[in-house]
Amino acid sequence: MADKMKEKVDVLIEINKTKENLGMIGLHETRELLMDAGAILLDVRPPAKVNGENAQEADIANAYYTPYTEFATYLDELPSDHTSPIVVACLKGWFANRVMGYLEMMGYENVYVLDTSIEDLIEVHHAHTGK
Repeated sequence: MADKMKEKVDVLIEINKTKENLGMIGLHETRELLMDAGAILLDVRPPAKVNGENAQEADIANAYYTPYTEFATYLDELPSDHTSPIVVACLKGWFANRVMGYLEMMGYENVYVLDTSIEDLIEVHHAHTGK
């Protein structure tokens, strides 16, 4: 079992090596993935860490609020296509990086983590939409 797990982790690390910055992406790249590639955005902040609205409430296209502390209850809502791009975000990347690992272990290939606060993305979104 340990050999199979090591092999799986090695494969996941190799996949991330092909991604610029090992899958950590900025605001610009995140907006491109959401708008041009149809990526979904998972806002995984625990409820206690949400100040104001979450990404789904902010009407960011394809955004879902899936709190880290309840993430397992949202597994059925994930895309069935494991090649679909997914961006995971929180405040500092701690919870997002954990969820990225879970998604990759589940077979998702194009998972990225927003390298800044989800609050920054929500603010940029509101600036572009005028809301």
